[in-house]
Amino acid sequence: QVQLVESGGGLVQAGGSLRLSCAASGGFLNSYTMGWFRQAPGKEQLFVAAIDWSGSNTYYADSVRGRFTISRDNAKNPIYLQMNSLEPEDTAVYYCAARWSRTISTRAYEYNYWGQGTQVTVSS
Repeated sequence: QVQLVESGGGLVQAGGSLRLSCAASGGFLNSYTMGWFRQAPGKEQLFVAAIDWSGSNTYYADSVRGRFTISRDNAKNPIYLQMNSLEPEDTAVYYCAARWSRTISTRAYEYNYWGQGTQVTVSS
């Protein structure tokens, strides 16, 4: 069974940048479509970004498009989420998820495996 582990979260000032990573143990991610979701305290989990298995297609939530970049290097396993121009509204726990499909989805229930999450806090 694939186990996902996120890293790279932390505390950053508004306008700053962070890069999140998602690595897998127990399998390889190069056959999975990958997504990032986030959940702020007291709020529902929201889609952030996704990338298909080949890395050729990506999709972003409107709130992060132009600021965040999702990428993958299938030879090295990790998936990345580069987050620039961070805003306090980006504060949340960020989750990596894997979907056993070649197509992108924004729906959390269509993902098969999830990481434990990494906290991102953006101060104003």
